[in-house]
Amino acid sequence: MTRETAPATEERLRDADRSQNTILAAARDEFAEYGLGGARMDRIAERAGLNKRLIYYYFEDKEKLFEAVLEQAYLHIREAERALKLLDLKPADAIRRLVEFTWNYYLDHPEFLTLLNSANLHKARHLQGSERVREMNSPLIAMLGEILERGRKEGSFRGGIDPVQLYVSIAALSYFYLSNSFTLSSIFGRDLLATKARSERLSHMCDVILGYVLRN
Repeated sequence: MTRETAPATEERLRDADRSQNTILAAARDEFAEYGLGGARMDRIAERAGLNKRLIYYYFEDKEKLFEAVLEQAYLHIREAERALKLLDLKPADAIRRLVEFTWNYYLDHPEFLTLLNSANLHKARHLQGSERVREMNSPLIAMLGEILERGRKEGSFRGGIDPVQLYVSIAALSYFYLSNSFTLSSIFGRDLLATKARSERLSHMCDVILGYVLRN
């Protein structure tokens, strides 16, 4: 009996995974466009091409679905960061690579920024109960701490740098600029998303972060 039912069970599991991933992709786009408050389950079902009841079956309600979308968004960026293999690089090169990656990731994934904006608007209550998000972020901070310690031992980095504060600074330098690019461009009379402006911004961020960590 096991031999006969195993393939069918595996296929059902694959179908379930495909359905959930399709729902999460549709929900990501909906939340990114309308925010948590403006998002509608009917539109998510339409985007996904699935029955709305199936969404409730897998995710219970819109709040749980938003939490799952946030978890998947963090999983995606953390996996991309791991693929950089920063521990294989020299400390200064690893920090520069992380700054470059963060900037380019935010440029390539504007939906990530809008999801974070929405999450912050609701005081991150959807993340506070997520053990999964904390588990995903802990290895990043541990890796960054290891890079900082290697740099300190080699004599190239100064000591006493908090890896959490450093990562927040790296993320903030990109996040604020891109999240406010339209208002900043307007008040300063410059297109801050022009190719030259983006290149100058990345160079500036690398100088700021490396200027902070490198020993004078």
